[in-house]
Amino acid sequence: MTDSPEEARVLRPKFGPDGLIAAAATDAATGRLLMIAWMNEEALRLTLETGEAHYWSRSRRALWRKGETSGHRQKVVEIRIDCDQDAVELVVEQTGPACHTGRRSCFYRVVGRDRNLSFRE
Repeated sequence: MTDSPEEARVLRPKFGPDGLIAAAATDAATGRLLMIAWMNEEALRLTLETGEAHYWSRSRRALWRKGETSGHRQKVVEIRIDCDQDAVELVVEQTGPACHTGRRSCFYRVVGRDRNLSFRE
């Protein structure tokens, strides 16, 4: 038995000095990256308890459930944690767009070698 994070079978997330952990949400059907957000301990706990994605807004300094006002919720199918337990992936069934711009994903622009942006969708 080992205590290394890479082989651990017990969830022990490593929150940063700011109390946050990076959270990537991916589409359960396609695997596409939808968004990156942040979670504190309470957001992770609520996500585990309710099966709906909860995040910590750094700009508003507040907890929020994805889709609380827009209705564009994320039903969590699976939560994965990376090898160091310092980032999580939420595999979700997304209702409506994930991005506040109304797009399916927050990652809708492609960076060209010339540093110009083109739109993916």
